[in-house]
Amino acid sequence: MDYAQNILKKMKEGHLSCIGGHVFLSDPVISNAMAMYGYDFLWIDAEHGPFDKHNLMQHIIAANEGGAAALVRVASSDPAVIKPVLEMGIDGIIIPQILSAEEARCAIQACLYPPEGIRGYGPRRANRYGIIPDSEYLSSSRRSFLRILQIEHINAVEHIDEIAEVDGVDVLIIGPNDLSSSAGLLGHSTDEKILGLARRVIASGSKHSIPVGVSIGPDPSVMKIWAELGVDFISTGDDISFLRNGALSTISAIGKLKQRLTDSVSRC
Repeated sequence: MDYAQNILKKMKEGHLSCIGGHVFLSDPVISNAMAMYGYDFLWIDAEHGPFDKHNLMQHIIAANEGGAAALVRVASSDPAVIKPVLEMGIDGIIIPQILSAEEARCAIQACLYPPEGIRGYGPRRANRYGIIPDSEYLSSSRRSFLRILQIEHINAVEHIDEIAEVDGVDVLIIGPNDLSSSAGLLGHSTDEKILGLARRVIASGSKHSIPVGVSIGPDPSVMKIWAELGVDFISTGDDISFLRNGALSTISAIGKLKQRLTDSVSRC
């Protein structure tokens, strides 16, 4: 399945037609399950998550087997970091902390083969372990995965039009937490100043026909804010939040049941 182009089409449709989720924990069964639950794509977080290369590839395979596109957020735009992840046959790469058009160009070049870029040649799962002939693989490699730049600093917003104009940028995604931090408002990611910065990113994406999304937690009220702001897609919810929310909800329910039983005994 051509996951990359399928989700790009959905992202471009806007109106939250494409929904992603985040994976931070190391067991690939999590990616497999979340894919089966219905996410269009999974954001496997190799920037903050405890993944080694072997474990990361297991998550990618698990996401695809479950029916979701596998996007990997890498730790940096360093070609040495990007190259082995691309060889795993991912459907998209998310590159954090892009601050300028020059940084965007360097990041894109690390993703593309010469003469467009500087990517070294050594596909493994990316060419289905050699089943895809070199000529066919090289002609289709660019469209086989999305290059997604994360806008999460006020300096990036100041240069957003130049960043969006860089050839090879497929998608922009806003990171509200670090964006708010860069504006001196860490912990206030829905402050009007941050939303104003986000509007500039969304407007630039629309101007350059690039879909713009946001990465947030599973809070319906926050989802509503970003939906009304006009993002094309949302990446929301993660394994840790689901565990936390489910556990706290269950413990709270047991606590209420215990109190009712105690009250009942007291009345007897």
